Amino acid sequence: MITKVRDRLVPEAQRRTLEELSADLDLREGDRTSRYSAFWIMLILSAVIAACGVIGDSTATVIGAMIIAPLSTPIMGTALGLVKRSRSGAALFVLGGASAVVGIGLLASVVVPNSYELLSNSQISGRTSPGLVDLVAAMATGLAGAVALARRDVGAVMPGVAIAISLVPPLVVVGVCLGNGAPLLAFGALVLFLSNMLALVLAGMFVFAALGYITPPSAEVSRRRAAWALGGLGVIVVGALVLSTVANYLTSSWESRVRQEASAWLADTPGAAVTGVDLHATTFTIGVRAPGDLPPVATLLARLRSVVPDSFPIIVQTTQGSVVVVRGQ
Repeated sequence: MITKVRDRLVPEAQRRTLEELSADLDLREGDRTSRYSAFWIMLILSAVIAACGVIGDSTATVIGAMIIAPLSTPIMGTALGLVKRSRSGAALFVLGGASAVVGIGLLASVVVPNSYELLSNSQISGRTSPGLVDLVAAMATGLAGAVALARRDVGAVMPGVAIAISLVPPLVVVGVCLGNGAPLLAFGALVLFLSNMLALVLAGMFVFAALGYITPPSAEVSRRRAAWALGGLGVIVVGALVLSTVANYLTSSWESRVRQEASAWLADTPGAAVTGVDLHATTFTIGVRAPGDLPPVATLLARLRSVVPDSFPIIVQTTQGSVVVVRGQ
């Protein structure tokens, strides 16, 4: 039964040998100098490109950084090493590479003004509040990547896998947020990276083990220690993702209630409408399109008294660009 599933997943004729897979994923095999230099050069360049894309809020630039980023190689190498029960040094490349990318993000934060609203940048806001859906997507991507690595005939899908699994951009966001004094946003981006990395490792281990790349136990590494380390990391990451998912749900629910009350506030004003409601930190920003004067703001405050805590500032911003501070700290 297992053999049939294995052959359907990766036909034997298209399956890479363990030696071929190790040669691709273990940076210590072959010409180490060339492989090390290629890894670090491409990683640094991808981090610089990602930093430019994040600061410039350019999706195309960030995608380009994803495609050339080599960080998935040592991550998958870690998965293969755990299956083979041997040390490959891949985890050190992951740790060192992640630290280098965060450092580049910190350097890039120098050009970002202190008054800059980080969450107004879609490349940052989209990577600071991951949820369980991100983990599911990462797991599916990891499975696709592991199968592609194990098969000789589907290597063309790897650029798509590189785009789908976000590794370097979240680390750049970690550095940018830390450099701008936003540790909570940096933590959210770090959780996204860790969840993606964990998904790659677990998916890779599952596929590589299912394909029979397991070797006899080695004295070099403790299987139990590796299992405990992965399990501990998994509990932390999943716990953080659950909390983030709940927070995202509550924020969306909160914003929906504020939108309803603001719409009711404008109901008697012809041509007026609510264009958006955003919660940044503890500040609600309500976008309003109004052809003339707004209704009394005291009416809006009364409606929101049972919805928004008194300590939360509320800002009403019209499409003409004027800003009315309804309640400050």
